Amino acid sequence: MNIYVGQLPYNVTEEELREIFTEFGEIASLSLIKDKFSQQSKGFGFIDMPNNSDADKAIKALNKSMLKGREIKVNQAEQRKKKPFRRRSY
Repeated sequence: MNIYVGQLPYNVTEEELREIFTEFGEIASLSLIKDKFSQQSKGFGFIDMPNNSDADKAIKALNKSMLKGREIKVNQAEQRKKKPFRRRSY
């Protein structure tokens, strides 16, 4: 299950997130979204957990919990909608 984690403190690291979520089960992938120019965190990320029951436990336990003084938001990530193909006109 893909999990959205939002309202993160800007100074949180991928290692810190991995440590928190590993308590609930295996993590297949983790990505903290960063600005492509400054490389500063944008305050959200995604975690993929292969076991849905572990992911549900993590969501229930961590949603609205405090991390470095901020209340974080944790829920199931919505599937990305495919953008329609647009032809560029030159």
